[in-house]
Amino acid sequence: MEIQVQSIETPALTKAQLAELLFERIGLNKRESKDMVDAFFDLVAAQLIEGVDVRISGFGNFEIRTKAPRPGRNPRTGEAIPIDARRVVVFHPSLKLKEQLQQTVSSAPLD
Repeated sequence: MEIQVQSIETPALTKAQLAELLFERIGLNKRESKDMVDAFFDLVAAQLIEGVDVRISGFGNFEIRTKAPRPGRNPRTGEAIPIDARRVVVFHPSLKLKEQLQQTVSSAPLD
């Protein structure tokens, strides 16, 4: 699978590109492809908002972590400011994905 990115600075696969790949490879029409991608991400987001971890076999886990409040500081002024408690999403890749990434690195030619 070859994916072309729009910018050298921030290579990223977009939802629009995912929908286009579904259109090309599976044969869904463009509207169905876009709806499927949107539905997938809406479902993942809804589960995370509810506090449910999302596990995708062969890819990885999205986990919710609650960070405690802590003291911080403004880097410009040095002024102490409190940082509120918050929930964050953490991604842990599966072993299968890690192995695939390492194979890609080890087979890449060195410049």
